[in-house]
Amino acid sequence: LPGFYLPVQAASVANPRLVKFNHGLARELGLDADALDTAQGAAIFSGQTVPDGAQPIALAYAGHQFGGFSPQLGDGRALLLGEIIDICGQRRDIALKGSGRTPFSRNGDGKAALGPVLREYLVSEAMHGLGIPTTRALAAVTTGDLVYRETAQPGAILTRVAASHIRIGTFQFFAARGETEKLRQLADYAIARHDPALRLAENPYLAFLAAVGARQAALVAQWMLAGFIHGVMNTDNTSISGETIDYGPCAFLEHFEPGQVFSSIDRNGRYAYANQPLVLRWNLTRLAEALLPLLHAEPNRAAELAEAALARLDGLYEAAWLDGMRRKLGLVQAAPGDAELARDFLAVLEAGRGDYTLAFRHLAAAAEGIEAALRGLLADGAMLDLWLQRWRSRLEQEAGSAPDRAKAMRRANPAFIARNHRVEEALTAATGDGDFAPFETLLQVLARPFDDQPEHGALAAPATPAQTARYQTFCGT
Repeated sequence: LPGFYLPVQAASVANPRLVKFNHGLARELGLDADALDTAQGAAIFSGQTVPDGAQPIALAYAGHQFGGFSPQLGDGRALLLGEIIDICGQRRDIALKGSGRTPFSRNGDGKAALGPVLREYLVSEAMHGLGIPTTRALAAVTTGDLVYRETAQPGAILTRVAASHIRIGTFQFFAARGETEKLRQLADYAIARHDPALRLAENPYLAFLAAVGARQAALVAQWMLAGFIHGVMNTDNTSISGETIDYGPCAFLEHFEPGQVFSSIDRNGRYAYANQPLVLRWNLTRLAEALLPLLHAEPNRAAELAEAALARLDGLYEAAWLDGMRRKLGLVQAAPGDAELARDFLAVLEAGRGDYTLAFRHLAAAAEGIEAALRGLLADGAMLDLWLQRWRSRLEQEAGSAPDRAKAMRRANPAFIARNHRVEEALTAATGDGDFAPFETLLQVLARPFDDQPEHGALAAPATPAQTARYQTFCGT
């Protein structure tokens, strides 16, 4: 849409080299994977060669960052190369991240270091393996240049694929300027792209707000079920497509701790694990505010409509979370008390400092009467004994055999996640020694997180207390 972006060219780089290329994703996109896994691909994925028909652009957006509103942010180190239609007929964006300064860069250099690029590649593909909606990584290229953060680091560029890069902050950008006509154009475009059936709704913009809310509620529920902490849930990092976007200081829970924060910049715990559903509501309220001029000509009526749509969010999130929790607990039918049963298991894990991922994985074995592994995770088994008694009583209401139940539970509870210490080991080896073997192994394991893969059992083990003590993640900008 004219007026929603600025044309930009990627910065020149010294020596682009393709260090990782996603052949499977390339085939999904209908691209010639063999032709792109070459020096020619390195030139394209570093922005040195522009594909035919593409004009790289930097998108404009605003956003609330840790609660404070910035009226102009925009793609400060990213370029949208263009859109393609994939083999399933879906429209996908292909964009570079770390390709140099743009008019939106403010005081930044617009570049990215290899470590954060590989982190986003690894974690986004891990999320895809878990079945969680996410942007995807197509390629990682080293530039041959150094970028300067705390130290000099090898420069790199990520190629990211998304259903779109439209954010809540994109709507805020035009709403803050009072540009209602552009706001309408953006909403019409977003509806046509993501929710075309809503064009026939009585109030398409209200229906769009509800659709974005439903997608975000389902997404955050999946984060919570997987123990994922985004770390920087600003409105400019909230995609209206319902995909996880912008993997900066993200991490996964080890032992269950609701107030867990890993991000070095989240000093007050705004985006702590347990706060993510609350921030979901907060962010969607900001979208509703931006859309008010489109919801109704009468401001009070527009506010009433928005509030009614937002009021349904908590129920949508709770339903999505509880549905996932039932699967994790081996329950098929809904029954009163299921939410309490699930939350009480989390209380058992918190009190016993049990590893979140492995506790649910071992619960599948407990469904077959094998409890040793689960008990071994917890410092005190007394709470667990009481809970197991209630859980087994609840399972008696379910049909099906114990082996079938355990099999279904293993499909809902991963054996492998992108454990923080393993991610750091892989990134250190790649960036420090040029050894990509740990990265490749971890990436392959995380592509099949629900399989046991006993040959890689060490990658499923929790970090030691020394490894988790004061562990922090960093944004990488």
